[in-house]
This record gives sequence, C-alpha cells and structure tokens, in this order.
Amino acid sequence: MQTINSYDFKGKKALIRVDFNVPLNENFVITDDTRIKAALPTIKKVMESGGSPVIMSHFGRPKNGPEDKFSMRHLVGHLSELLGVEVKLAPDCVGAEVKAIADALQPGEVLLLENLRFHKGEEKGDVEFAKQLADNGDCWINDAFGTAHRAHASTAVIAQFFPNDKMFGYLIESEVESLDKVVKNPQRPLTAIMGGAKVSSKITIIENLLSKVDNLILGGGMTYTFVKANGGEVGDSICETDFLETAKNIEKLAKEKGVNLVIATDVVAADAFSNDANTQVVAANAIPEGWQGLDAGPESVAKMKEVIENSGTILWNGPVGVFEMETFAAGTKKVGAAIVEATKKGAFSLVGGGDSVAAANQFGIAPGVSYISTAGGALLEYLEGKVLPGVAAVRGE
Repeated sequence: MQTINSYDFKGKKALIRVDFNVPLNENFVITDDTRIKAALPTIKKVMESGGSPVIMSHFGRPKNGPEDKFSMRHLVGHLSELLGVEVKLAPDCVGAEVKAIADALQPGEVLLLENLRFHKGEEKGDVEFAKQLADNGDCWINDAFGTAHRAHASTAVIAQFFPNDKMFGYLIESEVESLDKVVKNPQRPLTAIMGGAKVSSKITIIENLLSKVDNLILGGGMTYTFVKANGGEVGDSICETDFLETAKNIEKLAKEKGVNLVIATDVVAADAFSNDANTQVVAANAIPEGWQGLDAGPESVAKMKEVIENSGTILWNGPVGVFEMETFAAGTKKVGAAIVEATKKGAFSLVGGGDSVAAANQFGIAPGVSYISTAGGALLEYLEGKVLPGVAAVRGE
C-alpha cells in the first residue's frame, strides 16, 4: 500500500478528500476551524513535495443542488491564510471547466473544489460521479476520518479509479493507528470508560468491547438504567425502562467474559436539573423521590480512579456526570485527571466522542492524553467492530 511519505508527488495533481464541514456564524465567519487545521499537514506535504493539492469536501446539508450558504467560497479565504498561498476556488467539483483548472495547476498551487453535496451522486455513491471527480487528479488521498463510515463517491467509490495511487492522509493514518492500539493490540489491562445519557445509543459498542476489555466503567445517565434493572430506586434520574433487560444482559455477559464492570455505587443527587440545585450524596440505588443523580459520587470516583491508574490502555467515550454544570463536574474532572496520571505512567490513552473531547479541553486534560480523536460516528462504528468503507477502500479490502 502506498503511503503519503513514500509517494512521489512531483508534478502530480493530488486529489485530497478532507472534512471541512465546519460551523459558521450568521455572518458566514468560521467559528471553529479545528477540522481545517487537522488537514493542513497532508495538504502541505503535497505542496512541499512538488505536487498540486486539489481539495474536496462536503459542507453542510444542501438539499437541492447549489446553495450560496453552503458554498466553499466562505472557507477559501481562511484556508488561503492558513496555507500562506492564494487558494483557487473551482466553480463546481466536476466537469470540463473544473478539469481544465485542475490540469493547469502549477506545483505548489492549490485548488478547492465546490461542495461535493451539491451533487446527489456524492451521497448515493454514484460510480459515474466518482469517475468525474477522479478526472481531476493523478492520485487520491483520503484524509476525512469523520466521513470514513460513509460509502460516498469521494470517500470510498473513487478508490477504484486509483488502483495503485491511493493512500491515507496523515489524519486518517493517525486515527486508524491510534484506534488499532485500543481495538487490535492493546497493552493490558485495557479499560474502557463509556459515559453519556443512554444505554440505547451505546449497546452495540458495549457488547463489542466486552470481548476486548479487562475493565468497563459505565457512567453518566446510563448508570440509572443499570441501577433500576437491579431493583434500585432512581428517583427522577434519567432511565430507559425499555432497556432494563438489556442492562441485565450486559452485566451477565461481562460476568461470563470475566470483565470487571464498574458502575457507580454512590451519586451526587440534586432536587433540580440546575447548577443552583440542592445536592446530596446518596447510594445509587436509593435516590429519593423528586431527586435525580447528576454525577458519580466520591466512593465511585475513587473506585474508577484506581482502575484507570492501573491500566495499560484507556479508551474514554462519554462523561460520568453533567460536567457542563460546575456543581456536577467533579466526577468527570477526576476521571480525566486519572487518565492523565495513567498516561504519565506509560499507558496509551485515547479520548473520542464530542462530549469527552469537550470535557478534556474544558478541564485542560487534552495535552496529557496520548490521542484525541476528531471523529464521531466513524469512531463509534470502528469501536463497534464495523468495517469503515473509507478505510477499506484505501487498504483495498
């Protein structure tokens, strides 16, 4: 398989699939350019190696063809600034005019194609549309891990037109490498911390992880579904009564596989979902009527901390409390600190999923962990054991 470091880009047009789906304010100003910055090393590598990057991405969810608010013209200025060259903007992403502009690019020049999703063929995975995209380049680099779980024209189907000239960009390469350290060859013990509100959204991941992990820490809102399944009183806490049997099955499966399942035994309960609510620490299975559990209690956090600090590999996906409110942030903060501590001792730690990444950034934990994943859906599907079309297409699987 070709790699971005071994490939000769001299005089080549490199078609790079990136994820520039960034948020804009009402004046069309980018409010968070993390995704753009994440793609810069790959784009610069092509430029510095004498090639010409031809960049393609989706942006927003246009419904019926071209719409100005979803035009790449809103991003081209900022990208030019970040790269230090004036990036050319194509009028479309396919067609004779676009091909002519791409063909005329000189080494080091950069072209940004118009929004891929202005064409229905992108999301449909249309082969003809993929072929037209492929006409704009001599090689194809997939660096959009955020869309690697979609079999779209630009993320997977296009690979067939570059049998010997396809590769991962630096971002996908590091994402896949880091995830494989957790999923395929972890240092033991392997601990997964799964938080968040609902068991229903994490069932398949939890079930898949049970055959891989040594310790599974379950936190956040899903705690109360497990407590209720065991006959506990959860007061007004969030609870999925339709999933009580599922919770019992997960506990049974953990036991069968010898996985140490850690669920809160005490919680910080509040009499309202508010930062100013009255609070008390109570047993997780004895939350009074009218009260709700909003954070893991001190006893539970101490137990989680001990497990985390003695781990060789740690995956963190989801907070253990409502960390956005200072009153209920202590559990998540301490779990994050324990991950940093374990990393210092030589553990490999991966943080993924919007809420955990937000918590890691908010509490200054991010610099102390091994890897922060940029992906949402793709990360979760990889953890579920699914094959990601955008990864398989490059590997030729």
